[in-house]
Amino acid sequence: MMRFVTIVFAALAWIAQPAVAQIKIEEVVSPSGIKALLVNEPAIPFVAFSFAFRGGTSLDPVDKVGATSFMASMLEEGTGDLDSRGFAEASEALAAKFRFSAGRDGVTVSAQVLNENRDEALDLLRRAITAPSFDPVPMERVRGQYLASIEQDMQSPGYLAGRRLSEMGFKGHPYANPVDGTLETIRAMTRDDLIAAKERVMTKDHVVVSAVGDITAEELGLVIDRMIGDLPDMGAPLPGKVTFGAPGGITIIDIPSPQSTAIWAQDTIGFGDPDFMVAYVMNHILGGGGFGSRLTTEVREKRGLTYGVYSYFAFLANANYLGGSVASANGTIAEALDVIRAEWQRMADEGVTPEELERAQKNLTGAYALRFDGNAEIAGILQSMQIDNFPTNYVNIRNDLVRAVTVEDVKRVAKRMLDTDALRFVVVGQPEGLTATE
Repeated sequence: MMRFVTIVFAALAWIAQPAVAQIKIEEVVSPSGIKALLVNEPAIPFVAFSFAFRGGTSLDPVDKVGATSFMASMLEEGTGDLDSRGFAEASEALAAKFRFSAGRDGVTVSAQVLNENRDEALDLLRRAITAPSFDPVPMERVRGQYLASIEQDMQSPGYLAGRRLSEMGFKGHPYANPVDGTLETIRAMTRDDLIAAKERVMTKDHVVVSAVGDITAEELGLVIDRMIGDLPDMGAPLPGKVTFGAPGGITIIDIPSPQSTAIWAQDTIGFGDPDFMVAYVMNHILGGGGFGSRLTTEVREKRGLTYGVYSYFAFLANANYLGGSVASANGTIAEALDVIRAEWQRMADEGVTPEELERAQKNLTGAYALRFDGNAEIAGILQSMQIDNFPTNYVNIRNDLVRAVTVEDVKRVAKRMLDTDALRFVVVGQPEGLTATE
């Protein structure tokens, strides 16, 4: 569950020119030794910060799944003498925007604060990070929200398919567990569980910091130590690496529905692999590029089997897989999956044409600048670069890496990566013409 304080925040957007030119990224080390990335832009009268803590919900014990997500949602619900309403009112009075979220690999605290009251706003955020109240009244309200959300998820074909795929692919690893917990674990969650979750995740050795706006490297270093200096030095050990291990085949979850939803996946390479960018471009052509991609052309446009089909990379801190999703009528889902398999195999056998590659490269390089349309967005990109161990100059060389991909590269990597026999399909609905293989 991702929640944030909704506050009217008048801010100037950073127009996308810096993504076309060179973005100057500074590496900062605080007086206590905490590292950060900074883009200093004095023309912007506010600063966006991101404090990300590695580990996230993957650090939940199996009988406490959902504790980290629940904890992150409670960070805005009061601190010290401020209750939930008092915290929201104080944030609004300072024109500060805070956001707290949790995922499989991290808990993220982000903020946008005006320079004129930066110290006051960051002090408020510091109190929320280091000393949240976890009071019983808001805890019961948040618990109710989680229970309602989980009950709704359990009726969602996409959620059911994704959860089963994770259980099969990551058996025995924390990635197999639901991020937001189960009805049983959320009902049983206590204040002590939230405190324990915070102590596991929100520590100095887990933190990744980024900032964008009117702040110098020296100022940022002092801010970092002031903001998180009271957090524990060490958190829980991070989970180990895991390979997506679901075998090829078909899993069917039978629920009454006029259509079936299918997702699929196979193990793949990660960010650190030298073929990563080639694989990224290849997938854009295969199914990641929307209209014009092969899957959309063959499954939707030529055959009318679906309104939407796509493929995607899932890059996690400790695992990677290449997957996809499609929904089709029960009577046509089998044909849709046959076409998807055929396109998977065609890419592995033939690669791409020069025209497809040129179109993909223009699309990927042209669209990249749109990701840099605000300082909060750039702070998030800096955060992701650190989490994923990208080089500091990645944003300035990324488009060159895309343009350097050749037709021969794609053919070689597609043959290396794509394995039709390894695809595990999970289908939710009442599909006709499909037989489960488990």
